[in-house]
Amino acid sequence: MAKILFRLNGVSDDEADDVRELLTNNDIDFYETSPGNWGVSMPAIWLRDAGQFKQARALLDEYQKERGIRVRAEYDRLKKEGKHRTFFDAVKEHPVRFAVHLGLALLVIYLSAKLVIDLGS
Repeated sequence: MAKILFRLNGVSDDEADDVRELLTNNDIDFYETSPGNWGVSMPAIWLRDAGQFKQARALLDEYQKERGIRVRAEYDRLKKEGKHRTFFDAVKEHPVRFAVHLGLALLVIYLSAKLVIDLGS
């Protein structure tokens, strides 16, 4: 029976590719599910044989540990060089998107507060 190994929600393409390659190189039989047409399904990597789960989990845990160390070192290097991406960099890249999201958040807060105040009066 199939068993889920790795959820792909929010995972970068390079990490997903690394996991696929890791499983393929170790002869672990797997398949993927996509988020579907509307993005409501769960994208994930599944093992066809649940008996391979312990081996796959150990390989994946080791890979994630190594990746965490590598990514942290890269971030620290960029931070020292002053090239790391900050919140303000993200705002500068997409100012209109930021303004729209901020406006929507403020609207939700306003409407929620107004509802509570109106119910309390």
